[in-house]
Amino acid sequence: MLKSMTGFGATVLETDDYKVTVEIKAVNQRFLELNFHMPRQLGQWEENLRQLVRQTAARGKVDLFINYADKRESKSSIRVDKGLALAYQSALNELSDTLHLPRPDSAALFAGFPDVLQVEQTTELDGFQPVLEEAMGKALAAFDTMRQREGAHIAQDFEHRLTKLETMRQQVIELAPSIVAERRQHLQEVLADALAGKDFDETRVIQETALFADRVNYTEEVVRLESHIAQFRQIMAADEPVGRKLDFLIQEFNRETNTIGSKANSKDVAQLVVDMKSEIEKIREQVQNIE
Repeated sequence: MLKSMTGFGATVLETDDYKVTVEIKAVNQRFLELNFHMPRQLGQWEENLRQLVRQTAARGKVDLFINYADKRESKSSIRVDKGLALAYQSALNELSDTLHLPRPDSAALFAGFPDVLQVEQTTELDGFQPVLEEAMGKALAAFDTMRQREGAHIAQDFEHRLTKLETMRQQVIELAPSIVAERRQHLQEVLADALAGKDFDETRVIQETALFADRVNYTEEVVRLESHIAQFRQIMAADEPVGRKLDFLIQEFNRETNTIGSKANSKDVAQLVVDMKSEIEKIREQVQNIE
């Protein structure tokens, strides 16, 4: 099953404690590149998320936007800076002795000094990882569904163009006898001129004969092209990323088609080759979208 490298998926998952939003966007790229856009607090789970994405995507530039809201009641604690409190006490004792005043003996007094008591909010995201990974899984499922849908459209386009290539390939085969006939007639005219005593040129006859033998027969190329088309369809049906394989196979399409045009040395075949190369180029452009 073909999959497009481009796609989008999003989800919002809400529990009693958290609300998580995930958006995934991907565009074409030769290799897999993952870019996470999320709060720093979630960095501890980035590698886990990368592994989840790699189970779904093999190629493409993927941007992931993740955000969350903590719905739990705020939990606070108070931290006592003992060193600072003792420093305040030492300073006040010294000041009291200097001024001949009673030393302070109230804890409340020291608690009122700056930074002796510090309020801290609890930032631990207890139980958050399963929620995050579930949200990621749902967004990836939506993302993959879109890529499969786009891949199905591309597969239909491939099939349409492969069928056109097969039709033109058959036309090339059917033109072969007429090309042979034209070559034979040309050689007969050359030989007729020679027999009539008109500037007999043995070298020219040899050259024309070699050209006839070498260029007319493009059977191997049309057979290989047929094989490549069948192989293209087989690869399309594979349940794995196939973009690179199809890209390589398109090069073989071009190679065989160019050789056919070169060997045939025929105006009609040349026109068919131009049309075939146009279809091959359209297939190649679409292959760049395939994972």
